[in-house]
Amino acid sequence: MENFIVSARKYRPVTFESVVGQQHITNTLKNAIKNNQLAQAFLFCGPRGVGKTTCARILAKTINCQNLSPNIEPCGVCESCLSFQNGNSFSIHELDAASNNSVDDIRSLIEQVRIPPQSGKYKIYIIDEIHMLSQAAFNAFLKTLEEPPSYAIFILATTEKHKILPTILSRCQIFDFNRIRVEDMASHLASIADKEDIAFDNDGLHLIAQKADGGLRDALSMFDQIASFSNRNITYKAVIDNLNILDYDYYFKLTDFLLKENVAQTLVIFDDILANGFDGNNFIIGLASHFRNLLVGKDPTTLKLLEVSEGIRQKYLQQSQATSASFLLSALNIANQCDLNYKQSKNQRLQVEMALIKMCHIASAINLVNLPVSNNDSERDLKKKPDTLISETESPKQNVENTTPKTSVTSNEGIENQPLKKENDGPASGDSEAADLPVEPKAVPVEKPKVTMPKPGLVTSSLIPNLNDLTVKSEVAESDEPQYISGDAKNAFSNDDFLKLWHEYASKSKAAAKLNLFTVMTSNPPVLLPDWKIEVIIENKIQQDLLILEKIDLLNFLRVELKNFSIDIVPKQAEQTTKRRLYTSNEKYQHMVEKNPALEEFRRHFNLGIE
Repeated sequence: MENFIVSARKYRPVTFESVVGQQHITNTLKNAIKNNQLAQAFLFCGPRGVGKTTCARILAKTINCQNLSPNIEPCGVCESCLSFQNGNSFSIHELDAASNNSVDDIRSLIEQVRIPPQSGKYKIYIIDEIHMLSQAAFNAFLKTLEEPPSYAIFILATTEKHKILPTILSRCQIFDFNRIRVEDMASHLASIADKEDIAFDNDGLHLIAQKADGGLRDALSMFDQIASFSNRNITYKAVIDNLNILDYDYYFKLTDFLLKENVAQTLVIFDDILANGFDGNNFIIGLASHFRNLLVGKDPTTLKLLEVSEGIRQKYLQQSQATSASFLLSALNIANQCDLNYKQSKNQRLQVEMALIKMCHIASAINLVNLPVSNNDSERDLKKKPDTLISETESPKQNVENTTPKTSVTSNEGIENQPLKKENDGPASGDSEAADLPVEPKAVPVEKPKVTMPKPGLVTSSLIPNLNDLTVKSEVAESDEPQYISGDAKNAFSNDDFLKLWHEYASKSKAAAKLNLFTVMTSNPPVLLPDWKIEVIIENKIQQDLLILEKIDLLNFLRVELKNFSIDIVPKQAEQTTKRRLYTSNEKYQHMVEKNPALEEFRRHFNLGIE
């Protein structure tokens, strides 16, 4: 059986033109070769599988090519190109720094650099994973990297530029490789599929490119895997089955049920996803990405940001028109919060289900907020009652027709003579039809004040309550509610009553854990002064500030209980009494010198100190 070569090796680019998605780097390198402006060291940085080592090999082969094409590409037929392709070139050396990272390996490399090339113009060293070198190896490499021989060129490659010493970075020309775009990757996979006679559909190739996350080598590995799985027929269904990817249709159906507020079907779909072996965290992340794509797809100018196939893009465009931006933003916020709390949650499935239930009710919440509220609804209801309102459009001389069957008023004189018909009144004379109708008892208002009919000739646009009824109701309400004392009240009270309330408030403060206030109120008894002033002794600034903070509540309590709103609190600073303290040695000595001055002369004579 013929040996199989994976697509990542079989279709590895051999010219600058065949490099996928890195035109900004290949054009720069070609111009440098054309203008003979090659640096002594290059550093290629970027994610895995984007072409760093491939470009390094193409650059090395192109530099030593003896027959460059007009577009600065290696010929592939000269002695240098053939020896490089066969792997026996003496001018191009590759070193894996991951396995040769000691200082001895770098010293051996430096010894080889001193030897001129046997064939070709340059001796090129490609060092892959340069960030794996040890600190000593980096230091040993510095001098040679900065001032190599004229025939030596170093091409370094790494996926982690931040781990390389700044002194190394400053000696290299740095090229940052980009992640390969999904469109470029899908197009490259399609060309390989045509060469290999593999059937495919564009949706499947786009899904492989998205799963590769910008790395072409990963995409080619998945391409080979799915080609074997599907018997050389790469379809969208084969890709999602083999790579264990959540189908777009799940998210589209789920969004439709969320918009319809169908909680049951939403939870059923989530259960089906879990039954297929998918993780809840991956599901919620994918759902958030789906909402993001819908938000992006609402504007034609941002539709190109969707890295999906044309068929899926049209689905996004169609569903984005059926969803509002407010719904998508709210759903994104809920999904993001669920993603943050997922790992810390004890019941992770419930965490996702609660997020889905919240999303189902977003539409109702938005409609409730946008629901128009009319202030005239109650007025419309009241206008139907003839005993409460007169329409603004009615004039005094217009006929007024009562909507109730009990009475009929045809003129303003009728209103004056018969303002309201009482319950025990019979029908008007001559009104036989009204007399035959049963008289309905009039409802007695209990909660609302009675509204009287205004005089004819007056037009009103609001309800005018009966002041007598309001007075009666206010008196009834006052009997149930707490009594409030007038601000001018100055009832007299005794000192004992005052002290009793004072200590009662202090006890409440102690029960409320206000121990400092309790100390201020009980350490020094308050003194009742003339004009209802209360003098409180305070000992320091802290007690004064504490009393000021509590003064309002304390005064309200005393004024209401004693029915005297002239009560006021006056803080008074306690008199500072001189307290006895211990004398220092110096103070004791000065006191002794005052009594016997010869003691100072004695101390000086013998040069004594004071302890």
